[in-house]
Amino acid sequence: MKVYYVVLYVKDAEESLKFWKEKAGMISKGMKEAGGFKIHKIGFPDQDFAFELVPLELMKDNPNNLNLGTPSICFSTADLTGLRESLVQRGVQATDIANHFGSNSFAFSDNNGNWFAAVQQ
Repeated sequence: MKVYYVVLYVKDAEESLKFWKEKAGMISKGMKEAGGFKIHKIGFPDQDFAFELVPLELMKDNPNNLNLGTPSICFSTADLTGLRESLVQRGVQATDIANHFGSNSFAFSDNNGNWFAAVQQ
């Protein structure tokens, strides 16, 4: 078994798609429609993993009582400083690189105010 995708509940799927493409270098991996809303699947070109960007409005009734908060997601990179600099140059809010529990890492925010971690691998 392997992880296929992680659902991110977002305010605006189109704006989130733009953020992940322009700021993080992801590509579109598909789109479907549900209830009049577009749900985008987006990920890195060299990986099977993807985010599915689901509009919060689609989940307004939330019949299954799902937790719509952002899961804790950590990206890994061989060049932590380069990744942070690239994100900051693109206008992404990011913390300073610090050592946490023996690993160098930083956090960055998407256009919805969700925070993600990046760690040196």
